[in-house]
Amino acid sequence: MADLINGPRIEAKNGKAKQLVVFLHGYGADGKDLIELGRQWRALLPDAAFVAPNAPEATGMGPGRQWFALTMRDPNERWTGVVKARPVLDAFLDAELGRLGLDGTKLALVGFSQGTMMALHAGLRRRRAPACILGYSGMLVGPEHLVETKAQSAPPPILLLHGDQDQVIPLEAMFIAAEDLAKADIPCQWHLSRGVGHGIDNAGLRHGAMFIAKAFGVKMA
Repeated sequence: MADLINGPRIEAKNGKAKQLVVFLHGYGADGKDLIELGRQWRALLPDAAFVAPNAPEATGMGPGRQWFALTMRDPNERWTGVVKARPVLDAFLDAELGRLGLDGTKLALVGFSQGTMMALHAGLRRRRAPACILGYSGMLVGPEHLVETKAQSAPPPILLLHGDQDQVIPLEAMFIAAEDLAKADIPCQWHLSRGVGHGIDNAGLRHGAMFIAKAFGVKMA
């Protein structure tokens, strides 16, 4: 079995967790980069626990972590990377759900950049579809392999968000992902953050939190 990864956690505001939100950070970051979003979302998601695992590999360039290497020398490296990293992530998700006594339908996957690649790849291939997948500033890897996702009885709701000034992963990646998902009968929503680069603005955070709340069935005023 793959070695389990780990990272910072925030327990549910209301005590016993009824849902789990997992943040998947981008290349060169670690779990601390996104876990604070959980503190911002606790008021809207009081029954959710939050965790942000550190990716399994060091980048080799400072203290940051990576889900897989990005050398840009191999056109297939993103696909090879998500396939290799998926068992490690799945093992962590299963262990964390088990720790909280939750089933896979109570899971929300939130990715940023490379973390979005992992959230889409792993989330669409889970034995039980998660409650939702939320992806910031990322892309869909290997759309030609989406036939693998047919094992899920119904795909999870997906929301993709992207800044129109992103110089790392161009905005077009969001529209390409939405189109490729639609071709595979996997609908998704998207949100364009105007004037935003490779990052998340306050509007994107609000949209994301409300999307997860709706997926969890949280009643909002």
